[in-house]
Amino acid sequence: MARPLVLACGALVSELRAVLTANGLADEVEVRYLPANLHNRPERIVPALVALLDEHDPHGDRPVLIGYADCGTGGRLDALLAERSNLRRLPGNHCYEFFAGTPAFEALQEAELGTFYLTDFLAKHFEPLIWQGLQLDRHPELLPMYFGSYTRLVLLSQDRDDDVIAAGQAAAARLGLRFEHRHVGLVHFGEAVNVVLRRVS
Repeated sequence: MARPLVLACGALVSELRAVLTANGLADEVEVRYLPANLHNRPERIVPALVALLDEHDPHGDRPVLIGYADCGTGGRLDALLAERSNLRRLPGNHCYEFFAGTPAFEALQEAELGTFYLTDFLAKHFEPLIWQGLQLDRHPELLPMYFGSYTRLVLLSQDRDDDVIAAGQAAAARLGLRFEHRHVGLVHFGEAVNVVLRRVS
């Protein structure tokens, strides 16, 4: 059988490499990444995945881990998985959930619904992906429309990096939100990746 194929969000490069290396899988799978800016255009995720599948798994006979949760596709990703039995995806609705773990994420949501989340990657790339991605650099008057219902920003950090924490604090200040930091590490993400790889292998 061909080695498993991983098609993942470009925002997961560092974390996925760390998990695969820690589990001795870095040389056991082929990994391809999609652009991280699809975070802002989730309707493009499934077509981009299909294009990569057509290129790297044209016969549909490789085990494939899709390195996404639903991620705003509105069920379209699960519809793709239903069509192709060799595909499995990460659990949950988005990366915040599989990084934090579902119980912890649900507790955060229940405590304060008006919460905007950042991962390490999003904190480090806040300017191009969020500020410019939402055109707030050109239209700051849109800020209340996008973030008026939010009250806090929670950084769910994977690494203990002071620069990332500072970037999260700066993002919160820019958006006018209260800042909180929760270090979640890679335990839940690593478990999710390993569970899915065992299922597809």
